[in-house]
Amino acid sequence: MPVKIRLTRVGRNKIAKYRVVAADSRAARDGRFIELLGSYDPTANPKKFEFKADRVAYWIGVGAQPTLTVKNLLDQDRFFEKQEKLEKNESIEGITRKPERNRKPKAKKAKS
Repeated sequence: MPVKIRLTRVGRNKIAKYRVVAADSRAARDGRFIELLGSYDPTANPKKFEFKADRVAYWIGVGAQPTLTVKNLLDQDRFFEKQEKLEKNESIEGITRKPERNRKPKAKKAKS
C-alpha cells in the first residue's frame, strides 16, 4: 500500500484549513486516512503550520512520500535539516523557521 503524507481540507466555504495526514495514495483527498499528523492554517497571519515531528519522521522512515505541498511546508520549518542533525547527534538549537517571503501581487495589465 503506497502511503502519502498529504493535506486534507477541512473548514467551511472560502475559509480553508487543512490537516496533515498519512493516507493511502489511492484514497480520496478528503477521504479515509491512516493517521492525523498535524494541521495547516493558511488564512492565519502569519500562516500556522503544526505537526508531530516524531510521527512524520516515522512515516518518512517507513517509506511514505510527502506531497510537494507538504514537502515545501516541511522545508520551511527546516524539518529535514533538523532530522539530519538529530541523526548525527548534533544540537538543533540554531535552526529556526525560514522567514516567509513577502510577495506583492502582480499588477493587472490594462486592456488597450
